Amino acid sequence: MKRNNELKATQDNIDIGFLQINAISETNQIPIPNATIQIASSGNPNITLEEVTTNVDGQTENIELAAPPLEYSLSPSDNQPYSEYNLKISAPGYEDAIISGVQILSGENGLQNIRMTPSTNPNVYNPTVIGGHTLWEFYPPKIAEAEIKPVNESGEIVLSRVVVPEYIIVHDGTPSDTTAMDYYVPYRDYIKNVASCEIYATWPEASIYANVLAIMSFTLNRVFTEWYRGKGYDFTITSSTAFDHKWINQKTIYTNISQIVDSIFANYLSRPNVLQPILTQYCDGKRVTCPNWMTQWGSKYLADQGYSAIEILRNYYGDDIYINEAEIISGIPASWPGYDLSVGSTGPKVRMIQEQLNRIAQNYPSIPRIAIDGSFGEATKASVQRFQEIFNLPATGIIDYPTWYKISQIYVGVSRIAELN
Repeated sequence: MKRNNELKATQDNIDIGFLQINAISETNQIPIPNATIQIASSGNPNITLEEVTTNVDGQTENIELAAPPLEYSLSPSDNQPYSEYNLKISAPGYEDAIISGVQILSGENGLQNIRMTPSTNPNVYNPTVIGGHTLWEFYPPKIAEAEIKPVNESGEIVLSRVVVPEYIIVHDGTPSDTTAMDYYVPYRDYIKNVASCEIYATWPEASIYANVLAIMSFTLNRVFTEWYRGKGYDFTITSSTAFDHKWINQKTIYTNISQIVDSIFANYLSRPNVLQPILTQYCDGKRVTCPNWMTQWGSKYLADQGYSAIEILRNYYGDDIYINEAEIISGIPASWPGYDLSVGSTGPKVRMIQEQLNRIAQNYPSIPRIAIDGSFGEATKASVQRFQEIFNLPATGIIDYPTWYKISQIYVGVSRIAELN
């Protein structure tokens, strides 16, 4: 692989990060093979550093790219901790897409999902600029709110139980900005996006878990209380850091953050005798201080000292806070059975997974088709492993909690699109 010589010349120590690009049609969720991606440094966008092509599943290989030294992202400093790249994506029958500001961290694998728009005009461009990370760029600090919202008995709060929604509607601006776009975003994708915007993937696992739990609990509080709908708006949450969390359309996410979210996406934070998820507010702890809230840098330092995720959270929010799990997950054919499925498993749960994998394989042809016989054999294991590889899960061949729900999510997506067409 070629190296970013311009960046190399400006820094004494250069590390390596990785990027995988996934191209998919915006209209029917079909992967786009043979898409051409040109990669350039954001500092010198006219010089192509890499040119790669997507495979039959619309994916590229993991591309090595230069990144600043690891230590830049492990404590606040005056050195930008990530390098930035521009992508130009072209595919027959689709508008060219340009994404600027893709952030590469030392040692981490970035995942860039690109939804392409069908077009008969190859000269139409669809540019996207990814803004700076919240720990590097300045964004407005959070306006403090009560962590538990009053329950209005008139019926404005419509949920009696905590529900993980299939989608949330993100208003890309402040609540009163009528010019801002609204985006329908799968719940898990939203959490992954926010976490990738607000913490560094290079941090210890416990700090990432703690921050992801705080993001999910805050978001589910907005869902549970119908916070913005109760104020007359038609969205779930905003992308404004003054009101909610930072969310950026087409933001690069990171494999480790993605896997953590997939493993705990139904969790949130509770207090005794409080039904609603806690509105867990936080700040960076460096440029902005926030007594009684978690600080992001502080969570990293506590993880360095060996604190677990729940110990980090209790350090900031109090000893009575605990991890809860939502009773309902929307938009899935069936809930996880409560145990793993692997070679030797039999029964209707296995049959259902086999049916779903075969349907997904219509869109992702490298997933082997399998007999629908309710018996988990080596062929089913191979199909599961390929699915896990495509969707950035540990390729164990075992249907565990994250794999079950990822198969459900993709199956619902591809089958629903087919029904609409």
